[in-house]
Amino acid sequence: MTDLYIHSLAFHTPEKVLSNDDLSKIVDTNDEWIRTRTGISQRHVAGAGENTSDLATKAALKALKNAGMDASELTHVIVATGTQDNLSPSVACMVASNVGAGHVMSFDFSAACSGFIYGLSICRSFLCADPKAKILLVCAEVLTRRVDWQDRTTCVLFGDGAGALVITAEAENALAKLEDIQCLSDGDGRELIVVGGGTACAYQKGDPVDSCYFIRMMGRETYKFAVRNMSAICHELLDRNGYDISDVDLLVAHQANIRIIQAVGERLKISEDRVFTNLAQYGNTSSASIPIALSEAFDQDRIQPGSLVLTTAFGSGLTWGGALLRF
Repeated sequence: MTDLYIHSLAFHTPEKVLSNDDLSKIVDTNDEWIRTRTGISQRHVAGAGENTSDLATKAALKALKNAGMDASELTHVIVATGTQDNLSPSVACMVASNVGAGHVMSFDFSAACSGFIYGLSICRSFLCADPKAKILLVCAEVLTRRVDWQDRTTCVLFGDGAGALVITAEAENALAKLEDIQCLSDGDGRELIVVGGGTACAYQKGDPVDSCYFIRMMGRETYKFAVRNMSAICHELLDRNGYDISDVDLLVAHQANIRIIQAVGERLKISEDRVFTNLAQYGNTSSASIPIALSEAFDQDRIQPGSLVLTTAFGSGLTWGGALLRF
């Protein structure tokens, strides 16, 4: 098995910030209601003419700079997103062009909020096939374009952002090594979280956009699924690698809801000081949430050389996964 090394972490979020007080002017809600139920205080929102590819490109350029790598060295550009600029061409092709990567293999994939974990697994497979590969992995979302701003159960949750990593099989100058990873799914739960707009929404020219276009979520059932499965996969990863929860220096879970993160932490019996959250500042940025959180944790010195970081996520599909990273 070829090893996977992360050589840089970077992220970008839009300048525009929508606070809970701002949101209360749009929908029937208030700051206290949002914070007590979600842990979110604000979210970043893409401006007019600012799309997923724009956020992805800015994060990608930062990641390449941090890694000291020229885009011409890349062999693959992979983007995890559920909010493409267009159904085609892919965001990845646009990013590859924007950063000057030249002729590389580029494609998008969607695993919803589990995109970062799934992306690491995909990259590991490519490195097994070609140990000389140099991969740019970007997780980027503009979810605020796909929320119903009259539905306070969903519109308060989501924000826009992008995270990016440079990945190779080379240990030299690496930030972190992937020790283990697991990705799973259960399509029987596909109705719990749905983002419409595909062929199931059979619009004709001139038809008004209805509710099937926007994010729909069964909150209580989603909460139970997320807590149960993220906790279970974390236990599995630790057990099969001979670790105890005391060996984990930091838990970085998908930033979906503070109650979910707290419940997973309690089930794992990890102290709160070893659980990283930045949900309050960004909201749920789907696939981008873990790379954004990892970047901030690293910048804040919450991650030190030698740190063992446990990451886990869940998302629409239903998908979930976990990974162990040694910095």
